[in-house]
Amino acid sequence: MRNYIILNGISSETITGLLIQNLPPISKPKQRVNIEEIDGRDGDIVTYLGYGAYDKEFKIGLFGNYDVDEVIKYFNSSGTVTFSNEEDKYYNYQILDQIDFERLIRFKEATVKMHIQPFKYSNVESEKTFTITNQTSINIRNNGNFISKPVLTITGTGTINLSLNNEQLFVIDLGETSTSIVLDINNMNAYNPTTNAYMNREVTGNYDNFVLNVGFNTISWSGTITKIEIQNYSRWI
Repeated sequence: MRNYIILNGISSETITGLLIQNLPPISKPKQRVNIEEIDGRDGDIVTYLGYGAYDKEFKIGLFGNYDVDEVIKYFNSSGTVTFSNEEDKYYNYQILDQIDFERLIRFKEATVKMHIQPFKYSNVESEKTFTITNQTSINIRNNGNFISKPVLTITGTGTINLSLNNEQLFVIDLGETSTSIVLDINNMNAYNPTTNAYMNREVTGNYDNFVLNVGFNTISWSGTITKIEIQNYSRWI
């Protein structure tokens, strides 16, 4: 099968005359570390600072009745990318380096370098929706191989004390009428899903510790919740 990529939902196979000549290898992102040497102490102290973004490179070509302007427009982008050797996952990317389109026209070959954020997410997992009746907890499974920072949309009223795996992490004030709030854990932000107005003043808590472990996790609460929707609950390195 011919190589392809998908940028923001658009397959390279739909771009007239564009050929993806090879695909970048599947690789693990590098950990960022701080190494400290102390006089009088053997060895050093290594502090892990998280995974860093990195670059993926691949070659593109032209064939047949190509439209170079369409190719330029296709790669003048940022967002999500799926590679056909990992068709069930997507990465967040930016193209920061210039692509030599002059070389592409003359020699029918050029290199694309994508700046990739370290984690990848599922293309096949759908948003989980829980309609709440009498229960005060739900279970969610992180099917990835690394902790995840999900996006939660919570609908309810009054004061909600939200816990993860038996540790209370948030107090949310939704007022006296039914209201929805989005907790974007990765970006440490809260907002109204309809108006996009910020709701950070209605939330007190610890975004850093609200991470889903690999496998099953339990989200529990006190207060009135009628619906919970969860996205990005699985994550891979």
